[in-house]
Amino acid sequence: MAFIKSPINQQQIAEFATMSFLDNQENIIFIGSPGVGKTHLSIGLGIEACRQGVRTLFINCHELILRLEAAQEKQHLERVMRRYERYDLLIIDELGYLPVSANEAKLLFQLINGRYERKSTIITTNVPLSSWGTVLNSTATAEAILDRLVYHSHVIKIKGKSYRLASFNS
Repeated sequence: MAFIKSPINQQQIAEFATMSFLDNQENIIFIGSPGVGKTHLSIGLGIEACRQGVRTLFINCHELILRLEAAQEKQHLERVMRRYERYDLLIIDELGYLPVSANEAKLLFQLINGRYERKSTIITTNVPLSSWGTVLNSTATAEAILDRLVYHSHVIKIKGKSYRLASFNS
């Protein structure tokens, strides 16, 4: 696992843009405060993946969880999980911005587990990995998710002030 702290290593991001991390089913986790560029970077990588013909999906974490819950209620969860597992690159944006119930965390675990060592995932979050147990309302589920996500991954910690707030205060 590689840890990078701000300022962002542009060479590392350029390497990600080659999509070579997909060949090894590696994951990328962007961690940082709101407004430091996590979503911007993940969208950029997603666009580049699409340009290279990589089957890619960008989805907000809350929206993903709502879709998984709806599939579970309609008893279509297995089919919906398979659909999300087929994407070569799945980008889950804003994990931790909204509370996640224990059942929702289990659904997220099922998805991450289904992609484990088969496909790559990018996650953006404002929550340190050590606090995922609180956010996911289950230390055990958080540990299981992190065990699969962090193995073969690049964890990029972005420090700094919000670009949006900086432009507002100018």
